[in-house]
Amino acid sequence: MLTIFFFVARKFAYVRPFPKYLRLVTPFLRLNISYKRILQTRTTEMSILFPPSKLSSWQRESMAPLLGKTAIVVDLKAYPIPLAFLRFFLSPFFFKNKTPHFVFLVEDWMRFSIELESLRTGGDIIRKEEKDSISSLLSSISSDK
Repeated sequence: MLTIFFFVARKFAYVRPFPKYLRLVTPFLRLNISYKRILQTRTTEMSILFPPSKLSSWQRESMAPLLGKTAIVVDLKAYPIPLAFLRFFLSPFFFKNKTPHFVFLVEDWMRFSIELESLRTGGDIIRKEEKDSISSLLSSISSDK
């Protein structure tokens, strides 16, 4: 029963960027991480973060299919909740060392990384005033002809 539970539970776990925060959801924890807390994001391979030689035999066996995949490391100014609480509800593979960060392994890391950075930096947002000024500029240019 426990195996079935863990198999089903992993299907309900996800991380998703929203306009104002990054949401991390697991069966036992829902966490919104403000973009103000994020210092930077970077990509790396799981095998670099967690070298197989430093893993115990059961960890190596369970992580073997994931070690060749690309992960997103989100460096934070500080954790949104105490680290002890996070460690209780999250796998040790969410944390590579003692600095504030999360390691996320997602299906399409490139799309996720672009979407996260775009929302975090506001790169895809054109303010209404800027949009209006651009359209008024274009209309004035076309009326001059």
